[in-house]
Amino acid sequence: MIRSLLFTLIGLALFSGSALAQIEITAPGQQAIPLAVTRFLPLDGAVRPEIAAEVAAVLQSDLDLSGLFRLIDPAAFLSDAQKPGLNSTQVDFGQWRLLGAEAVIKGAYTLKGDQLTLEARLFDTTGRRLLTGRRYLGKTSDARRMAHAFADEVLKSLTGEAGPFSSRIAYISNQTGHKELYLMEVDGHQSTRVTDHRSIVLNPDFSPVGKELIFTSYRAGFPDLYRKEINSGREARISHRKGLNIAGRYRPDGREIALTLSQDGNSEIYLIGTDGTLHKRLTNDWGIDVDASWSPRGDAIAFVSDRQGNPHVFIMDVIGGKVRRLTEAGKYNATPAWSPKGDRIAFSRLEEGRFDIYTIRPDGSDERRLTFGPGSKEHPRWSPDGRFLVYSSDQGGAKAIYLMRADGTGGRRISPAGGASSHPAWSGRW
Repeated sequence: MIRSLLFTLIGLALFSGSALAQIEITAPGQQAIPLAVTRFLPLDGAVRPEIAAEVAAVLQSDLDLSGLFRLIDPAAFLSDAQKPGLNSTQVDFGQWRLLGAEAVIKGAYTLKGDQLTLEARLFDTTGRRLLTGRRYLGKTSDARRMAHAFADEVLKSLTGEAGPFSSRIAYISNQTGHKELYLMEVDGHQSTRVTDHRSIVLNPDFSPVGKELIFTSYRAGFPDLYRKEINSGREARISHRKGLNIAGRYRPDGREIALTLSQDGNSEIYLIGTDGTLHKRLTNDWGIDVDASWSPRGDAIAFVSDRQGNPHVFIMDVIGGKVRRLTEAGKYNATPAWSPKGDRIAFSRLEEGRFDIYTIRPDGSDERRLTFGPGSKEHPRWSPDGRFLVYSSDQGGAKAIYLMRADGTGGRRISPAGGASSHPAWSGRW
């Protein structure tokens, strides 16, 4: 069972609405803000340099991944970096401007036994003002979560939309000798095994309304669909019809699941309730129909079908049943994932013996290839804010989980070493 979020976030009335007039960014590459991330300093209680180092490392990694910042080398920091500076009158903005920093993150911590209080601030060095500040209360083991939460807050302050760094990524790993379901933080830390089926677990998907997952498992000898609550650990087999029960995807309202079944002989996509009750058959074609992905409004699905020969991505109007082909290029397109903003659909394409990841608009225009180089890149899934994609790749040998920005830049491996990892899924706000 995954430990529930324990730390408490207290929002301080420190945000300045006019700050966006000073610094405003919306996407990587448009304007990289020179940012200094200082080491948080002790205010009271015990001194634990490793906590400050961990907080700084998480903030630097998250904010670097965003592509919105150019991080200032800490080796260049001057004396103001050695002062907590929790309000603007305590910050020597001139020093930071001298280093070229347009924004600076400062902070402090207090330790009383195992209780940690973290004070975090973001300052605009040009406007000499506080942009946002937060106080987090928890245990020392919550330091990473606090740092992820403030990275989300930094993006919200500067772009108007919070980051996804406090969410979770589910994935499949065979590090125990069986394919089991795991959860990890967005940067790959705190990996935790969720299932112990000692079989084959595949295709996880997060509920959009609660901390639970669905996945396919061969635990009972057949590919059946399971649902598992993360906090309680309760688990139920919700679809075990004859044949395949695979590739389940929650509808955006969380009330229904699109699922591939082969109970009638051919692989078709059906709509079932979260208790497994059959609601509706969505596809009805001689071809194999799999891998449904919902539009954000829940009125359409993208899916893969070979009904016109080779596997391609199609879109179905769930209400009217009208189907149209989305991808025209390539001979093997698979695993579509509709972005949370609805403006693009990611998918993988097999060419020259390996898969690469592409995105395309839902009207079939503006197809873009995002990945290049050796190895296959498969199973793309979007972050809840649409800024990033997670995927699996064997570019480094055994399959592992990677992240990249939505424009294909900033790719990095996140899954821990050991075994092969695949089939990632990204949670909503956690």
